[in-house]
Amino acid sequence: MAAYGRLADRVAGLTGWRRALAALAMGIVATAGLPPWGAVPLLLPAFTGLVWLIDGSARARRPAAAAALAGWWFGVGHFTSGLYWISEAMLVDAASHAWLIPIALAALGMGLGLFPALAAWVTFVAVSGGWVAGAGRVLAFAGAWTVVEWLRGWVFTGLPWHVAGYAWSDVEAMLQPAALFGVWGLTLLTVAAASMPAALADGRRARLAAAGAALAVAVAWAGGALRLANAPEGGPGGSSVPGVRLRLAQAGIPQRLKWVPELRAQHLNTYIALSNQPAAAGETAPNVVIWPETAAPYLLNEDASARLAVSQAVPPDGVLISGTVRVDGQGMFLNGLVAIDEDANVIARYDKVHLVPFGEYVPLRGILPLEKLTPGIGDFTPGPGRATLRLPSVPPFSPLICYEAIFPARVVARGDRPAWMLNLTNDAWFGTGAGPRQHLAIARLRAVEEGLPLVRAANTGISAVVDAHGRIVARLELGVAGVLDADLPPALDGITPYGRLGDWWLVILALGLVPLARMASPRVVGCPT
Repeated sequence: MAAYGRLADRVAGLTGWRRALAALAMGIVATAGLPPWGAVPLLLPAFTGLVWLIDGSARARRPAAAAALAGWWFGVGHFTSGLYWISEAMLVDAASHAWLIPIALAALGMGLGLFPALAAWVTFVAVSGGWVAGAGRVLAFAGAWTVVEWLRGWVFTGLPWHVAGYAWSDVEAMLQPAALFGVWGLTLLTVAAASMPAALADGRRARLAAAGAALAVAVAWAGGALRLANAPEGGPGGSSVPGVRLRLAQAGIPQRLKWVPELRAQHLNTYIALSNQPAAAGETAPNVVIWPETAAPYLLNEDASARLAVSQAVPPDGVLISGTVRVDGQGMFLNGLVAIDEDANVIARYDKVHLVPFGEYVPLRGILPLEKLTPGIGDFTPGPGRATLRLPSVPPFSPLICYEAIFPARVVARGDRPAWMLNLTNDAWFGTGAGPRQHLAIARLRAVEEGLPLVRAANTGISAVVDAHGRIVARLELGVAGVLDADLPPALDGITPYGRLGDWWLVILALGLVPLARMASPRVVGCPT
């Protein structure tokens, strides 16, 4: 403990550029603990080191500002390293957008870094004000971190990507608590456990708290393992929804070629050919064909001849669901999906609600001299809201276009519960690096939270079918062209606690954390006046 205490003092005592560099490095190390790298143990030195830097801020001339600056540098390293793949989107049309890469990465890291800065500032204020100390300060830090991560999912339309709770994506048992309290509860548990070593040198009470945090992780894992043991893969009893056989078409068309006018017919024929492949020997033929986001480079809702061609891929007595761009009566562009029957009729449609800033519209267009990354003139228009679509031969589903699947508690229409979720995406924008893998890891947790299976069709991958416990029961890997035939897993019988309460769980967890943080603090800490 003496040597450990000296290490804590040495980190806390860093100043100037060494302090900034240490925080930056810790943020990068924390990235390695998240998907797709999944080195979860590296979260311990990252978050523990950040707590020590916050402790050392008391020695600075402006201590609260120093704490915030440490958190900011951590965030810069964390988000720049974790979201580097956005640069791939700017290389699709490199002549027009490549110059934006250093500006975009810097702006993203510095902007998102404000959220860890706020968490560090709140933690320091709580400690300096006499609210918490010892292990209590670690719980206060974990609580502040979780709340600002939730805020990050809302501010400026929100970007709840690269959240600590997703660290467990490769440990299916650890995903199961999300059915109770969502990714935010997982985040609180993860950050608390990863930060608790910062208090090990603070006495017996702190060591008991650290043991308690480790026990909480073990209990969460054991409970999740028990839940999975009682739920055979594919749903209760290993069952599937009767009468539904899905075919996901993954054409693997590079984004730079997707909208080339001379190739439009070729791309459409590629999807039709994939969809019409015979089923494997002994397998049931699909009756629901699914194409990804903007799969057909036509306005399917308006283009009758294109729909007639698409209808060649509709199974007998089945339906085809495809992502498409459409134009409304006012000439506004929308990104969504249409369902087409054998007679080339559009029998249902959905328009994307949550648009991607700079990808589908430019915020502050009157001020920023930029154009969106997607081709075409003008911004996209958002749809009216979440919806549950009903089609023949398939249970009602919640459509999610692209990154609409990353927003917890905002993936289904409340009051009109679907039986599954359908995520159409075009991750070709982000190459074959971390981005598409992170996207899948994030989306699959929505299945656990809602107790609903998730079907994901992606242009270049990863297409997958995920059951209501977050297990991938079928997948087509990144960069592979082909089809994925699979049954539809069933939904859970009842609504999960998180599906019922949503982000109100954050309030419940925060209220429960306050007395815990007080209990974990040394007795010398009293209520501030």
